[in-house]
Amino acid sequence: MRFLSFQRFLQVFLALIVIITIYFVIHTFMAQEMNSTIEQAKGTPIKIRDEAIEIKDMYLPYHNSEERVNPITHVMIHFSSNVTEKPQSPYEIEDIYTILAEYGLSAHFVIDRDGTIYRFVSENRVAYHAGKGSLAKFPSYENNLNDYSIGIELLAIGTKKEMQSFISEEVYDSLPESYIGYTDDQYKSLRKLLNSIHDFYPTIPRNRDHVIGHDEYAPDRKNDPGALFDWSRLGY
Repeated sequence: MRFLSFQRFLQVFLALIVIITIYFVIHTFMAQEMNSTIEQAKGTPIKIRDEAIEIKDMYLPYHNSEERVNPITHVMIHFSSNVTEKPQSPYEIEDIYTILAEYGLSAHFVIDRDGTIYRFVSENRVAYHAGKGSLAKFPSYENNLNDYSIGIELLAIGTKKEMQSFISEEVYDSLPESYIGYTDDQYKSLRKLLNSIHDFYPTIPRNRDHVIGHDEYAPDRKNDPGALFDWSRLGY
């Protein structure tokens, strides 16, 4: 009887050892996969050369972008905000991040009202910002400009007409005047960022054929950066 009890104890002990070993193997594997996913989501960030530009990395999940295989030839400018949900606080960067993450969208850079630049996607990955559209001078880019471009979002609100599909006229009229359009700090940061991008990517010519607005690529469905955006301040 004692022999059988010892034998049973040994069986249970060995079973526990196997279970613990399997647990640690699975745990280690999952940790490695998670770390791999994080690194893939970040990619290998291509550092902007201008040391005067501070960029805060705030990477979106891996599935919000994909590997880039084509040369970068364009930059697309957008505006965005959370004015639909939070009209009195439309520019919280965490809200913008959450909206993009949940909708499967992305941009490489986001410029806050105070000029702070956030990087949501590494430039060596394709961000989902352009969607369907076309450019007369680049017919081969129809509906696939994402593959060839860097997307930059500026936190801003357009004209009443531009915003009518997002908020009512009453809500628009209640917004502080400072919420409308773009700030001097944003223009300064955008110009520095664009200059550095051009320096780093000679495949992007310094002209308005290659630095465009979303409304120029998809005029039937997009109106950003809109009438309030002053292109002359970019120096092209």
